[in-house]
Amino acid sequence: MKFLHTMIRVSDLDKSIEFYTNVLGMQVLDRFENTEYRYSLVFVGYDKNGPTIELTYNWDTDAYDLGNGFGHLALGVDDIYQTCDQIKAVGGNVTREPGPMLGGTTHIAFVKDPDGYAIELIQISK
Repeated sequence: MKFLHTMIRVSDLDKSIEFYTNVLGMQVLDRFENTEYRYSLVFVGYDKNGPTIELTYNWDTDAYDLGNGFGHLALGVDDIYQTCDQIKAVGGNVTREPGPMLGGTTHIAFVKDPDGYAIELIQISK
């Protein structure tokens, strides 16, 4: 088996694409529109051969209840401090500044996307 993607529902497709591409540096890898059932799917990621995020936009829905079961997506970064500075410089929302995780030594930070989904950044080198 191979991990393919994680799907999240978004309320403003353009804002979500802008966040995942301009703030997190992903690329739009694929796009599908279904006019009969009124939805769009946009796949974003760093590489077509790696896991992606499926942004699902239902044309007639303005907002979603994120619930309390979903935790977060996680991205590994080389320099968490520089990455957070870059995210803030382009208008991204850093909700937990970088630093060691509680009870550990790994440095982490959190950002939120336009719909409020949490994304953990994890220092993977240095």
